[in-house]
Amino acid sequence: MNRFLSNATNRIDAKGRVSVPAVFRSVLAQRDIQELYCFQDFVFPAISVGGPDVLERYERQIANEDPFSREGNEMSLLVHGGGVFMKLDAEGRLMVTDFIRDFTGITTEVCFVGRSDHFQLWQPQAFQEVQAAAREERRLRGLRAP
Repeated sequence: MNRFLSNATNRIDAKGRVSVPAVFRSVLAQRDIQELYCFQDFVFPAISVGGPDVLERYERQIANEDPFSREGNEMSLLVHGGGVFMKLDAEGRLMVTDFIRDFTGITTEVCFVGRSDHFQLWQPQAFQEVQAAAREERRLRGLRAP
């Protein structure tokens, strides 16, 4: 399996670190991702985490825009201005920095959510509420779960 799927919640330790779920670390290893590109999600109060390929995909989109266009400038603000590089420590833990806490509201636990080619860090209650709202919205529109 080389995709990030499902979700899991882990507790932040006294030093401000959280263990990335083993199944997610396995995908990172399979995809040979050493440095993590972390950025503020464009819609949700979550931090998206992926490899350099995720950043490169967004940079290709920006490069296709007129550099003076509003669209190109907004994309760069989100992709570059809302992103940082991070690394896991030797035990597969991620430091939960102010960058993550301030944007997500995470305090004591992190919900890891698979999003195929990347995963996200959520405040657990926020993830449950947004996921339930998405289900309800699909039900009201007469759509079924994919």
